[in-house]
Amino acid sequence: MAPILMITNADAGSSDRDSIGLALAVLRANCEVEVAASQDPGELDQILRQAGDRTIVVAGGDGSLHAVIAALHAKRDLAGRTLALLPLGTGNDFARALNLPLDPEAAARAILSSAPQPVDLIVEDSGEVVVNSVHAGASVQASKTAAKWKSWLTPVGLGALGYPIGTALTAVSPPSSDLAVEVDGEIITRPDQPLLMVVIGNGSSVGGGAGLTPDADPGDGYVDVMVSLAAGPFARFAYAWGVRDSRHPARSDVITRRAKTVSVRGEKFSVSADGEILAPRYARTWTVLPSAYRILAPAR
Repeated sequence: MAPILMITNADAGSSDRDSIGLALAVLRANCEVEVAASQDPGELDQILRQAGDRTIVVAGGDGSLHAVIAALHAKRDLAGRTLALLPLGTGNDFARALNLPLDPEAAARAILSSAPQPVDLIVEDSGEVVVNSVHAGASVQASKTAAKWKSWLTPVGLGALGYPIGTALTAVSPPSSDLAVEVDGEIITRPDQPLLMVVIGNGSSVGGGAGLTPDADPGDGYVDVMVSLAAGPFARFAYAWGVRDSRHPARSDVITRRAKTVSVRGEKFSVSADGEILAPRYARTWTVLPSAYRILAPAR
C-alpha cells in the first residue's frame, strides 16, 4: 500500500491514543506510516503542505475530517486526493455513512483492504464546505443544547448521550422558522409555512445515528433534503418517534427530495454544519460538488 500520513488531534485523550496505537500496529505491518499531531488550523496547513501524494488518514471524528477537507479545498488541493478515516469521534456519523467499522483495528484493516470510493462535497455560497450534513431550524437549537451536554458528559465517557438529550429538551418547546426552501429551482416550502427543520444530507445521520436523511449516499452526486413541517406537540412527538427507525419520510408533514442545489432564505437563521454552528444569515445556497475526492472505505 502507498505510504500514509496520519493526522491526529494533539489534544486527544488517553483512550484515543490507545485506539490510535492499536490501529497503527495494523497499518505499520503493511505500509509506511508517519503520524503528525495538529492543534490548530495553522499547524494543520503546515502538515498538509508536507503531505505530498501520500494517503491522508484522519484519526478523529466528523469534525476532524471536516477540518482536513476544508483546508484542502481552500488550497485547491482536494481533487484527486485519497483520504481515509479512522473513526474516533463521539458520533462518527460520516463513518457510518461510509460503512466503516467503528472499532479502531477493524477500521485500520478496512483502510488496507478497501478501494478508493468517490465522495461528494457540499459547498455553500459563502465558501464553507459540508462533509456530512447541514441543518437549520429546531435541530440547530438541539445541537447547541447537545454541545453543552456533550462537554459535560464526555469526560465520563457518556458524550454520545449529548444529542439525544439536546433533542429531547428542544422538543418540549421547539422554535419554528419562517423559511423558503428551494430545491433545483422548485420551491417546496414558502416563508408563510413555519417549518420545524430542514436537513441537507450527504450522509444519512447526525448526532451519532439519528437517521434524518436515511437514504443519502455520499457518492451519488446528490444531496438528500428533508423538511419537517410538524406543528403542535403531538405531531412533533410522532415525527421524533419516526426518526428513531427512519419512518419519518413517510409522514404527510415531511417533504423529501434529492437535489444538486438547495437554497434557503427568509428570516435570519443559523445552521449546524458538520456539528459547527455558523453565524445567522438571511439566505444560503448549497451546491453538490460530485466526486470531490476519494476515500478508502468498503463499497456501498
